[in-house]
Amino acid sequence: MKRRVILQQGAWGLGGAVAMAACSSTSPGGSSGNGSTETAQAPDTTDLPTIEWEMATSWPVSLDTIFGGAQVLADRLASLTQGKFKVTPRAAGELAPPLEVLNVVSQGAVPCGHTAAYYYLGKSPALAFGTALPFGLMAQQQNAWLYEGGGLQQLQELYARKFNLIQFPAGNTGTQMGGWFRKEIKTIADLKGLKMRLPGLGGQVMAKLGVTVQTLPGGEIFQALQTGAIDAAEWVGPYDDEKLGVNKVAQYYYYPGWWEPGATLEVQVNLNEWNKLPPAYQAAWQTAAMEANLTMLCRYESRNNEALQRLVEGGVQLRAYSPDILAAAQKAAFELYDEFAAKDPDFQAIYSNWKAFRDRIYAWNKLNEFAFAGFSYGS
Repeated sequence: MKRRVILQQGAWGLGGAVAMAACSSTSPGGSSGNGSTETAQAPDTTDLPTIEWEMATSWPVSLDTIFGGAQVLADRLASLTQGKFKVTPRAAGELAPPLEVLNVVSQGAVPCGHTAAYYYLGKSPALAFGTALPFGLMAQQQNAWLYEGGGLQQLQELYARKFNLIQFPAGNTGTQMGGWFRKEIKTIADLKGLKMRLPGLGGQVMAKLGVTVQTLPGGEIFQALQTGAIDAAEWVGPYDDEKLGVNKVAQYYYYPGWWEPGATLEVQVNLNEWNKLPPAYQAAWQTAAMEANLTMLCRYESRNNEALQRLVEGGVQLRAYSPDILAAAQKAAFELYDEFAAKDPDFQAIYSNWKAFRDRIYAWNKLNEFAFAGFSYGS
C-alpha cells in the first residue's frame, strides 16, 4: 500500500477563503453537529500540501454505483483542492478484505476506507446506526437524523473513542429489496432452517425467526447460492443484483427490504491522519462525502426500476413478504433493540435519540408524504 504526504514550501494555512461545507460547531473530527453547510469559492491551495492516499473499499469495481460512491468522493475532493489532495479508491481485497476495512483504517495501515458500518457489529452493536436498522429510517429520514438530528455527532464521538476513526455518510442505497430465495417463503415456518446471507441487525432479526444467517461479501453471493451453501441472499436492489447475476441462481425476489429502508454507506478516516489535514482539506472532504452520499442515492433511484423490469422479463418471480412475516420481524426487531439497550450504554445513548427522532419524523411524513404517496401511487 502506497501513501505519500508531500509538504510544499509554505505554511499549512488556508491561503484564502475556505469554500467548502465548513461547519458551525465541531465534533471529534471538526464536523458539524447539525450538518449545516455553507457554499463559497474554493480556497487558494498555493501553500497547502500535496497529499496522496489510497482508499480501501468493501466493493468490487463491477458494482459501479456502490463503488462509485468512493469514486465520486475522490473525484470531488481532487477538484475542490485543485488536484492537490488525491485519493485512489481500491477494489475489495486490494488493500484489505472486504469485511476488514474498518480494522485496517482504525489501525492506520490504510488512511481511509469506504464500507458499511454494520459489517462490524461484533465490535459494537451501536455501529448499526451508521448503516440502517430494520423498520427504521428511509434515506431522506436517515439523512435528516444524521445531519440535523444529532446522529452523525453521536456516531463520530463513538468512532473516535472506540476506533480512532472519524466517519462521514458517503452513499445511500435507498430502500432495498427483500432478498433472493430459491423457494417461496409464504409463512414464518418456511423461514426455519433457511441459510441466508444477511448482515447487520436484519440478520439477527431473521435469526430470531429461525434463519441460519451468514455474512458474506457481495462478490461471494453468486457462488454461495449456486453451490447451495446458502438458500437465500440479499444485496441491494435490482441494479446491483442483476450485475451480480443472482437471478441466475435464485428465482424468487422478495420485497420490501425491511431491514435496510435507507442504508448509509460511509467513508472512514484514521483519526491521526485526519488531524494532520489542513482545515481546508477537512472541509473539502466533508463536502465531497456529502456529494457522494446524494449522488449514490440518485443513481440507485434512477436505475433500479429499469433493471427490475429486465429481471421480471427474464423470468424472475416478484413476491411480497406476508403481513405475518413483516409483523413478526418488526416485533423481533424492537425486542432486539431493547435487549441491546439494556446491556450496551453506547447503543442505549444513540437508540434513545434515534427512536425519538423516528417517532417525530414518522408522524410528520405520515401526514404529508405518506398521504401524497398513497393517493398518487394508487391513482
